[in-house]
Amino acid sequence: MAKGRIEINEHNCKGCTLCTIACPQGVIVMSTDRPTAKGYYPAMLVDPEGKCTGCALCAVACPDVCITVYRQVPARTVRAEVSV
Repeated sequence: MAKGRIEINEHNCKGCTLCTIACPQGVIVMSTDRPTAKGYYPAMLVDPEGKCTGCALCAVACPDVCITVYRQVPARTVRAEVSV
């Protein structure tokens, strides 16, 4: 399974919660104690178990393009053929 992570530009996030709804892993939450300079409570990634797959549904849902997705896809194993 692919592993991923996201970065949220907290300065531009208006706290609309659309990314939290879109995340199938439930690893995006809204900050409750750190308002931005504009007074919004931004989204943040809380993923201590590494559940984020980098699916990018949160980034697609974000109307302000605040989310950057990084995805690590496992390398394929190549089998060598041996002739006898």
